[in-house]
Amino acid sequence: MPVEPRRLLEGYDTRSPAVAVLGSHSALQILHGARAEGLSTVLIVTRDRLWFYEQFSHLVDRFVVVDRWPDLCRDDVISELRRFSAILVPHGSLVEYVGIGCVMELRLPVFGLRNLFEVEADQRRKMGLLREAGIETPKQFRVGEGFKGLAIVKLGGAKGGRGYFLARTPEEVVKGVDALARSGVIRGPENVLVQEYVVGAPLYVHFFYSPILGRLELMGADIRYESNADGIGRLTPKYLEHLGIEPSFVVVGNIPVVLRESLLPKVMRFGQGFVEATKRLLPPGIIGPFCLEGVVTEDLRFLVFEFSGRIVAGTNLYVQGSPYSQLYWGEPMSMGRRIAREIRIASEEGRLGEVVT
Repeated sequence: MPVEPRRLLEGYDTRSPAVAVLGSHSALQILHGARAEGLSTVLIVTRDRLWFYEQFSHLVDRFVVVDRWPDLCRDDVISELRRFSAILVPHGSLVEYVGIGCVMELRLPVFGLRNLFEVEADQRRKMGLLREAGIETPKQFRVGEGFKGLAIVKLGGAKGGRGYFLARTPEEVVKGVDALARSGVIRGPENVLVQEYVVGAPLYVHFFYSPILGRLELMGADIRYESNADGIGRLTPKYLEHLGIEPSFVVVGNIPVVLRESLLPKVMRFGQGFVEATKRLLPPGIIGPFCLEGVVTEDLRFLVFEFSGRIVAGTNLYVQGSPYSQLYWGEPMSMGRRIAREIRIASEEGRLGEVVT
């Protein structure tokens, strides 16, 4: 079980914490935001990526170089980070590269709700939390269960869409899941989610919940540019059949979105429902960034098919802030900077234990 936050902060200079992050995913934005808030920065980076991040050394006070990501769990690495009073800011690469076992036991203060990482890695628990929050979701099926229309089969964890596939029949689901298990991508059917494929506009909405200010903030929105699903739109059915192409959903980038204002009340209600559900089921509840990921149908229903319980890569679009963060702060406010501001305010008010787990 994670260590009590007060014990994690023992020996720290809580008036001068540093922001630490893995060199991947949204690290540059997080470093940039920490610098904007006057916080020192620590970048944990693998040796093979060091050359790249050294080009942004003006954003980094200290590099902690490791040979492989699980080295983060080594006592000497942890001791070095603790010497800098480092608070680890998680992103999608943390659990995926380091491993859930290490992350849950890591003797470092982590910004955010650490218990949520285990839920996020389990597709069934993830969907259960969304339903508990009163959020509308697509229909869900067991492997081999009958369904109408199309289904999408998803893997757990932050895989950026890798391994996802569409199926027209229960038999296609079973065949695809068996292939993934044989190749070692998954252990078995319990590691996948079979979900109704809803036709609509994809939408990924970024939120920030502040325990310090006691409010939920809408920080931005994006859609994901996926290979080869987005390229298929340029081909007619006869060419797709000729080439034998099946859609895949590997994320290669992100595109900014501004929502029509009439959708915002529903989006915010879902965000508030998520905050309250995490407070009930995973106290103290969500801390900082999260994302609700779904589809808007032609009758303007928003069906949420996933969530991310930390910063998402789509926020990298808004290093200078989004149209929504501007409404709250009246200055450039990226998600990275918003995280750093929460840490800074908590530090100044002697409340750092309220934003780490």
